[in-house]
Formats: sequence, C-alpha cells, structure tokens
Amino acid sequence: MSNSANNNSNCNNRQQHVHEITGSTATVNGCRECHNHRFCTVSGEAIRMGNSHVHEVKFRTDFSDGHYHEFCGTSSPAIDVGNGKHVHFAKAFTDTRDGHRHQFQVASLIDSPTDFECNCKE
Repeated sequence: MSNSANNNSNCNNRQQHVHEITGSTATVNGCRECHNHRFCTVSGEAIRMGNSHVHEVKFRTDFSDGHYHEFCGTSSPAIDVGNGKHVHFAKAFTDTRDGHRHQFQVASLIDSPTDFECNCKE
C-alpha cells in the first residue's frame, strides 16, 4: 500500500516549531443576540523577524448565532517565559460577518511544553 505523503518532496524539510492557540472572542451586542465565539488552532512555523521570530495565525471560529468568523494574521515576536521557552501574543479583530466583527487577544501555548529531561525514577 502506497502512502502519498511519503512521496511529497517537502517531507524532508525540517519543521522548526509551532504553537497551539486557543481562545474566545470578545462579546458583541447588537446582533440577533449577545454572543461570542471560540477558536482553536496551531500556528504556522517560525518566520525569522530581526533577532526573534513570529508565526502566521489562521483560524475559523465555532458556529454561533448563525455564523462563524475567520482570522488570518501574524503573532507578536517571541516573549521569553524562562527555561528556554517562549510564547507569542496576538490582539486583533476577526473578519466581518453578519454585520459585525469580534476583537480577541490571546497568548499562544508554550512550544513543546513537555520537552525537558525527565528525572523519573523507575
């Protein structure tokens, strides 16, 4: 049985790192009813920017109040959180649908949060 993914010429490219991103939009009034949306995604790979890097962020929210929203943009540069780890921040607006848009602000989760030496005793 052939796996077409193994035939992809991009399979040998080394992935740098990505971040999980999950959040909720701000509540909007004035539509059919007061509502907000939730979203969850994985960022694009690191994009070098000066002495740091950013990530492309794309998501589609859940379907609420009869519609969804989309966002496509870029995270902040890396924010050091110690122990060689970092997060990213984003504050922006979704696209406009159903006559409105939502603001959101979110910090990414830490890249490889369990990537540490385990000192477990067997």
